[in-house]
Amino acid sequence: MSATTSVPALDVSGTPRVPFTRLVGVEIRKMYDTRAGLWLLGMIVGITAAIMVVFFFVADAPDRIFANFIGIAATPQGFLLPVLGILLVTSEWGQRTAMVTFALEPSRTRVILAKVVAALIFGLAAFVAALVVAALCTLVGGADGGFSDLSASVFLLFLALQLLTVLQGMAYGLIFLNTPAAIVTFFVLPIASSIVFSLVPALRDSAAWFDLGTAQQPLFEASAGLDLTGEQYGQLATTALIWIVLPFVLGWFRVMRAELK
Repeated sequence: MSATTSVPALDVSGTPRVPFTRLVGVEIRKMYDTRAGLWLLGMIVGITAAIMVVFFFVADAPDRIFANFIGIAATPQGFLLPVLGILLVTSEWGQRTAMVTFALEPSRTRVILAKVVAALIFGLAAFVAALVVAALCTLVGGADGGFSDLSASVFLLFLALQLLTVLQGMAYGLIFLNTPAAIVTFFVLPIASSIVFSLVPALRDSAAWFDLGTAQQPLFEASAGLDLTGEQYGQLATTALIWIVLPFVLGWFRVMRAELK
């Protein structure tokens, strides 16, 4: 006769879920714990400050105003923040640590949302850093009315521009789950779209409704103190839906179905 032995089962039903704030903290730490992430964060701040300093020395004294410095800051951050968003998504897939991530937190949706919040926090931090450097350059520049004609809309539109770019980078990262492919596609595809809409006469009038670069151009002007029209807001929303929201949704489905290796 063989005796049967019962194996005790491990009951984890009462184990609380990982707090969402902890997930966000982990994603933030992942960014500066790696050498590539740390260098990228340093470059975002350093290049933004360097561009403003260069503008400070080449611009005439009356042009050294806060709005102009903010407009200058949007260019380097517009190139680098999307790369940050891409790395937040693709780094663990490239380093084959995604299995560990989803073993500790089985809900892939919560992990994606934590990455989104972490990316927005980094975008907000870059925004604050740009404001500080722009304010210092304006104070040193000593231009008359350097801080005049400022409104909440200027700050909000500049912040929206930064957050849109980092979310767009995340969307491409979610689709490809590969850092080089996501970065190359992010830079090549929008440029190709802008070239097509600018070269084909029949498409020029509709470019602002389909091309994200064209639709975002008024945001750069708004950061310099100009107001956006209702049509321009509609164009920005439409292109953001095409170039950011739709790719993000597709990327979310890709992550939900991706095989862990």
